[in-house]
Amino acid sequence: MELLQGTLDLLILRTLRSGPAHGHAITKIIERGSGDLLQVEQGSLYPALHRLIKRRWITAEDGVSENNRRAKYYRLTAKGRKQLETEIGKWDRLVQAIAGVLRPSGDVGQP
Repeated sequence: MELLQGTLDLLILRTLRSGPAHGHAITKIIERGSGDLLQVEQGSLYPALHRLIKRRWITAEDGVSENNRRAKYYRLTAKGRKQLETEIGKWDRLVQAIAGVLRPSGDVGQP
């Protein structure tokens, strides 16, 4: 399923709220959390991660994965935590606005 622009950033920030993770783990958390409906491609993930680093919403540091491989671990910053709350609010308003168009009052039960 295709993501709206900016949605991947929100999902990454939310994923990192639970703690640091490497790219592959972030992908798997998003995919599992969506019941495998959302598929995150590396070609989308890594540009999003770099964009979030540039905005100082996340940081990156080298580490070792659970498979004993070198990996870059991403961590939410205080600025990123604040931005996550802002983005969740925006998302909630967007969902309500779309629902208002798709299911206007009086159309209950109508497709």
